Amino acid sequence: MTDDVPALYERLDARFGAVNGDSRLERLWTGGRWTEGPLYVPAGRYLLFSDIPNDRVLRWDETDGSVSVFESPAGYANGRTIDRQGRVVTCQQGGRRVVRTEHDGSLTVLADRWEDRRLNSPNDVVVGPDDAVWFTDPPYGITSDYEGERAHQEIDGCHVYRVVPRSGLVTAVATDFERPNGLAFSADGRHLYVADTHRRHVRVFDVEDGLLTGGAVFAELDDRPDGIRLDTAGRVWVAAGAAVSVVDPDGTLLGRIHLPEEVSNLAFGGRKRNRLFVTASTSVYSVLLTVNGVPLG
Repeated sequence: MTDDVPALYERLDARFGAVNGDSRLERLWTGGRWTEGPLYVPAGRYLLFSDIPNDRVLRWDETDGSVSVFESPAGYANGRTIDRQGRVVTCQQGGRRVVRTEHDGSLTVLADRWEDRRLNSPNDVVVGPDDAVWFTDPPYGITSDYEGERAHQEIDGCHVYRVVPRSGLVTAVATDFERPNGLAFSADGRHLYVADTHRRHVRVFDVEDGLLTGGAVFAELDDRPDGIRLDTAGRVWVAAGAAVSVVDPDGTLLGRIHLPEEVSNLAFGGRKRNRLFVTASTSVYSVLLTVNGVPLG
């Protein structure tokens, strides 16, 4: 069962008029402690999301609206994505690793160390055009037992990494972040956007041959940014505070969609990728929009 709440669109720029949708948000599920990591799986028409402190992954079925526990314990799973073979790639804060779920259900560890030191607690992940896996590694899963396992931070810093699944080579591609968090590629794969939560901004990098250049601040935000996704017009959608902020490709904040709870992450899904799913504190919300998200994988 779902219940509805008003969808409050805050227009800050006339160009936000291109973004429209339902006048109400659907609350698909509630009852978590801190929901994160939404991923729509097209082949099964379902949404996976995490309730991190309760160490479980839940599954919302688009065909009938039912929600069930998909995995528990789940390694305090956070962000996830899907690769071109339809396999789910997940950041496990508890295990301090990035894993891939194979078609038979087995797990392949893609990354758990850099230069012989354990990762902090991988947070969010995307797959690039070359099938390499890119992820952020803040320490949220090791600072306490709330969202992981309290542990010593072995790496001096919080970086953005790239791992080549075939070779297992893990490379730190950006090392000047304070708390790297959500990340997303542009539709053509030539740009990577990364949120730095504590600095309250999103940066943009040029991507070429597995390397990052640039890294200028793309957008400053009033609230701390978390998850990021792009639509097919190049607008950047950022979970920040109790809203989803929509930023033009030129860096202008166009507007916000306000939610009743603090948001953490977001994903485009549905048959046309025009349904926005948002994890927010205790709940998961969705709204049907007039824009389409960039496909993953």
